[in-house]
Parts: sequence; structure tokens; C-alpha cells
Amino acid sequence: DLTVRVNLIERAAELLAAREPVTLRGLAAAAGTSTMAVYTHFGGMPGLWAAVRAEGFTRLAQRLATLRPTDDAVTDLTAVGSAYVASALASPNLYLTMFDNRHELDDPRVAATGSEVLVQAAARARAEKRFSRTVDPGAAATRLWGMTHGMVMLVLTGALVRADLGRHLPPMWAAAYVGFGDKAQAASRSAEAG
Repeated sequence: DLTVRVNLIERAAELLAAREPVTLRGLAAAAGTSTMAVYTHFGGMPGLWAAVRAEGFTRLAQRLATLRPTDDAVTDLTAVGSAYVASALASPNLYLTMFDNRHELDDPRVAATGSEVLVQAAARARAEKRFSRTVDPGAAATRLWGMTHGMVMLVLTGALVRADLGRHLPPMWAAAYVGFGDKAQAASRSAEAG
């Protein structure tokens, strides 16, 4: 049953994000199911931990898959960042567990989707001459991801409020775009539009 599987993943993520000890019995009770369900759906606790991490990346990939390109490559790059933020805010517990390297992913490629989309968007901005031809799309993507991830973590850990994302991220993105070679006015417009 898919509902039981998703419920176990979300309860496990909730407990992990709260840094509470997670036991098989405690998790099953919190999810309203039997301990056998963990074995049925995941083969045991190690499989569950891998599934919890993967679910956050899967939901991010699903959100990114809904994006449709426009005629503005830098706006589209900003939309990728906005989708990343929206995914994190929609499932904060899963987001926090995505980066918990104590648990191996069954398929490490699941974690690459978001960064691949970001690199492709940065490459498009370079190809369309919004960014300098010397800009490495992979490096640009890493910088944008680090900046965005840092702001999201500040919100999820309570150091900032959600409204701070809208106040700080667009100017930060615009400054990065200018650093990559974009014109200031165009960069600001794209950072606000995405």
C-alpha cells in the first residue's frame, strides 16, 4: 500500500529532523502500522533510511519537471532556484534528511537531478550570452545552489523567517548573475520574475 509507505517515510523524516531517536516500534506506532510494514516496504530500517533520503530528492525532481522554459534563460534559472525553495518549504523534514549522509542512497543518481537541471539552466544562460562565455555552468550552479541552500537552512532552522527568503534571495541571485556577466537591470528583472 503506497499510503503506508509514504506515511512511514514522512514519519521517519519527521523524527530524524527533530533529532529524536527512531526505533522500529516507535516509528511503526507513529505511522499507525505494524513493524512488519517496514520490512514489507523497505526490507528493514537501512532500506527505510535510504528511501527517506531519496524521497526528498524525488519530490524535488517532480517539482522541477513541472517547469516550462520561457524565452528568458536567466528567469528560467531563477525558476529552478524557486522550485528548490518551494520543495524545501513544502516538505521541510524530507529536505533536512536529503543531506543526511549517514544513510546511503540505493541509487545515488536520484540526488543528481536537481543539480543537473541547474547546470543545464546555467549553460543555457551562457549559450544565450546572458552570462560570459568564460563562465563554467557547473561552477555557477554550485554557487547558486550553495547560496540558496544556505538561505533555506537559515529559515528551516528558525534563524530567519520565510519572508526573508523573498527579501534576500532575489537580490543575491541578481548579484550572482551580474558576477557571471549579466547586465544589472536584466539580472534584477530575471531574479524577480523567476
